[in-house]
Amino acid sequence: MIRACREAGLATVAVFSDADREALHVRMADEAHPIGPAEPAASYLSIDRLVHVAKATGADAIHPGYGFLSENPQFAEACLAAGLTFIGPPASAMRAMSDKTAARRVATGLKVPAARLAREVGYPVMIKAAMGGGGKGMRLVREERELGSALRLARAEAVAAFGNGAVYIERYLAEPRHIEIQILADAHGTVVHLGERECSIQRRHQKLIEEAPSPLVDEAMRTRMGEAACRLAAAVGYVNAGTVEFLVDGDRNFYFLEMNTRLQVEHPVTEMVTGIDIVREQLRIAAGERLGFGQADVCLRGAAIECRINAEDPFADFLPSPGTITRLSAPGGPWVRNDSGADEGSAVPRFYDTLVAKLICWGADREAAIGRMARALDEYRVVGVRSTIPVLRRVLADPDFTAGRLSTGLLDRILPGLRPASGRHRTIALIAAALTAHARAGRLQPGPASPPAWRLGARPGWRGGRA
Repeated sequence: MIRACREAGLATVAVFSDADREALHVRMADEAHPIGPAEPAASYLSIDRLVHVAKATGADAIHPGYGFLSENPQFAEACLAAGLTFIGPPASAMRAMSDKTAARRVATGLKVPAARLAREVGYPVMIKAAMGGGGKGMRLVREERELGSALRLARAEAVAAFGNGAVYIERYLAEPRHIEIQILADAHGTVVHLGERECSIQRRHQKLIEEAPSPLVDEAMRTRMGEAACRLAAAVGYVNAGTVEFLVDGDRNFYFLEMNTRLQVEHPVTEMVTGIDIVREQLRIAAGERLGFGQADVCLRGAAIECRINAEDPFADFLPSPGTITRLSAPGGPWVRNDSGADEGSAVPRFYDTLVAKLICWGADREAAIGRMARALDEYRVVGVRSTIPVLRRVLADPDFTAGRLSTGLLDRILPGLRPASGRHRTIALIAAALTAHARAGRLQPGPASPPAWRLGARPGWRGGRA
């Protein structure tokens, strides 16, 4: 987002919590201002503090990012009331579509296929946060006795992540495919779609690998899904970037799932195959400009895959692995893109999402994209925290994945065969034994209780303001 602003000649202001004081976005922005403690409720979810910083710095607009308040209509309204441009859809469209239950009613009214989502369909069911996304506030309930506790947990997690505890219940489909349509809409009535992304490879209901185009979708299916997504957007007066998500069954029937009224984490794969900078288009639309292209101008070229590098331990049920990244070496080469919020010395806080980087690779076809991604993952080095890189390598090598036989249950079938790299524990044991031997020989002297803290140095154009 900062890079897109710079290319457009726009100055940027970053906000940060105490946990993100040394984060990469803080150093990249022209200005950076503290906004509160690490807990999201007192910092990134505080509308008043965000608006205060924007007004104090003379900002014209606010980009809400991927999470937190990005789908909160009250935030959009607060920006408008303060004379700020919200780089996203109007609050009315957000209310119609970001509330998942309201969105289902809109889809049903437009005759867009939607699954019957009522308790009477029987178990298992899925509880989901009405204002959420990214797997937060979700619980699978296999039988009725689990329902009460699952509701309480889902509501508590939804409040912590989105500031809203509303949830809804839908019928759980065991192994559908998760396919979504990227749309762009300007304020002059033009709505276009940029094709689909397949996001079926997930853990804990959170996406891990995304690709465009989907190996399942042909041109006719793409047209039908794209038209359905554009009808939904137009019906609620949608403006800016958004994503309409569908579940697809074994017979290639697609059903409306939800609309994400924000920029998606996986938007780069669409950028790679269309050549369209979605963030730059968001800025243009927010400035009142018309889309400079129509549906007939959108062309998909080649294939792109995104792998999410998360600070999680895939050998311990993907438990978060917060800590300090002591070494980070990203891959390069033609058609390899690394979108990262971290570098060497960066801390991965325990308070937020575990995403460290998004690795995106393009190829002339899907096979070439997979091969390039496999090579890039082999080059990637993240030391100091556990990462999802081993499981990403394993998925890319799986015959079902390479053949395009995807589903939301594929990762669960792959994981039992995944093991830590050979010799990993033995190497750690040998190093520990060597250190013990040196200590006994008196060759090691006690060090400080903790390493010196690394502080952000001043640089031209950066000033730490107060909120």
